[in-house]
Amino acid sequence: MSLGIPPLFSTATKLLKNTSFLKNTCNNLLGLTIKPSFSASSFSISGCCCNYRNTLSSPSTMEINKIRGIKSDDKYSKELDVAVRVVQMACSLCQRVQESLVSKRNEQVKSKDDNSPVTVADWSVQATVSWVLCECFGRENLSIIAEEDVEALSRADAVGLLESVVKAVNECLAEAPKYGLKGPNGSLVTSEVLEAISRCNSSGASRGRHWVLDPVDGTLGFVRGDQYAVALAMIEDGEVVIGVLGCPNYPMKKEWLKYHHRDYQEMSKLSPSSSESWNKGCVMYAKRGSGEAWMQPLVHQTENLVWPNSAREIRVSAIDDPALATFCEPVEKANSSHSFTAGLAQSVGLRTQPLRVYSMVKYAAIARGDAEIFMKFARAGYKEKIWDHAAGVVIIQEAGGMVTDAGGRPLDFSKGIFLEGLDRGIIACSGSALLDKIVRAVDLSWDSSNL
Repeated sequence: MSLGIPPLFSTATKLLKNTSFLKNTCNNLLGLTIKPSFSASSFSISGCCCNYRNTLSSPSTMEINKIRGIKSDDKYSKELDVAVRVVQMACSLCQRVQESLVSKRNEQVKSKDDNSPVTVADWSVQATVSWVLCECFGRENLSIIAEEDVEALSRADAVGLLESVVKAVNECLAEAPKYGLKGPNGSLVTSEVLEAISRCNSSGASRGRHWVLDPVDGTLGFVRGDQYAVALAMIEDGEVVIGVLGCPNYPMKKEWLKYHHRDYQEMSKLSPSSSESWNKGCVMYAKRGSGEAWMQPLVHQTENLVWPNSAREIRVSAIDDPALATFCEPVEKANSSHSFTAGLAQSVGLRTQPLRVYSMVKYAAIARGDAEIFMKFARAGYKEKIWDHAAGVVIIQEAGGMVTDAGGRPLDFSKGIFLEGLDRGIIACSGSALLDKIVRAVDLSWDSSNL
């Protein structure tokens, strides 16, 4: 079934059920002849691995697709459907693990060779997504590029860690029907979990189809109880065609981005919760060439994923005056030069303080219109990896924004796991006016940057 159906349709169909007058009125407003069927029987969502049955009265898939302007054979519709569902599942897994980190940090957090942290959630999400993609699209010729390997999990001193990963994976897959996906017939054994993680060892290519996964983007933020993202994209013939970003701690109000989410949680206890609460989290997604990007809230423990899941379209900000724009940059100085971006901000005319956010949540902020600019200029020798950008790039682009390197050229996802040929840094903007100003400022100041 297609994703991202505007809430208008759900409301309209309820009204249509009651009066022919409202039916005619809504038909005229939508410019369509709608003939909904309000039978009590359920219908199955399309897709070989989707088994969720909607027990509510619902129009046919064809009618929903017609309202969205999408043909029933729309390209990549099944892939996007599966991607959003499995990212929803992965976010639920991450939330459970993050809650347990306070009491079990030493057991559930390890360091990689580059001293960056990796957690039970990283391996568990990778295993879960890998298993679901294989079930839905077949193991043969399925290419998955992902960040983690099983080396650390396979060590003699990692028995407890591996057991935690296997447990988290099975708990997550047991909930697959809740998200409209088919789960395993029984619990996966340790070797099957390790195989699922190891299967994500593709190095990509300029041709063919490749799934790209960052199981927990912004692991340092995750460990600290702050922002992080689950990022899944699909690349076909070197171009990102699908992007899904799960942002479990992303607040629904822009002003809360400047606070640590634990502060918001404490304050939210003082007032009744609502759909705008931080705890809802969100999943953003887009498909290349659609001209649309969508956002739906996370599914929580007592809920099932029922389309359209209150999805609403998101668009970038219309602000093109640098003095009014908000810009994002990485939290850690090791990942980007704060001093250089500060100089650029001043030369371009940016007046607001930078919004420093972990992970690809920066891309989400721009796509939703909460910020206008993201700049990242890594230090010499650092090579950007495709899983840190692929999903966010296509979402911003379909929401109306632009993402280029510092020379104004599109990012190249056709050269394997690295963004080869990157000119100095990455710039994401809500529009061309801001992008042009920043590119010119980079050219003028680069020689003195020491990067």
